[in-house]
Amino acid sequence: MPRLALSQSQTPCWPSSPSTSAPTRPESTKSDWLFVTPNGDPPHQNTVGYWFRRAKWTAGVDSVTLHDLRHFYASGLIAAGWDVVTVQRALGHAKASTTLNTYAHLWPTGEERTRGAVEALMDDTVKAATDSSRTATAI
Repeated sequence: MPRLALSQSQTPCWPSSPSTSAPTRPESTKSDWLFVTPNGDPPHQNTVGYWFRRAKWTAGVDSVTLHDLRHFYASGLIAAGWDVVTVQRALGHAKASTTLNTYAHLWPTGEERTRGAVEALMDDTVKAATDSSRTATAI
């Protein structure tokens, strides 16, 4: 699977693709693969599993799986504020419903967003009132 890279503007985009609001999959080249064989080709999926198990053994870590890393990746995108379609495409899910069935609990609820919006509105209002009263007394 090609790796997803974040550009300086933090917009996810597949390597070699134009910057878009959501990642797209161009034709892959040898440089697009996260894991490669010594000649630069993508390895068989069992080879990646073997490499991962060997690295875990070397590091003395038993409890982490490759699938755990996939969930960690998805959770990180969601925590960074990416929308469901962007996460869906980054994970290679055919449908957004697949992504939502697995990760919906990680997106903020409407109540959380509403509380945050009201808090920001109140902070702005209090700040504006404080600034205007200081300006009025200084004149």
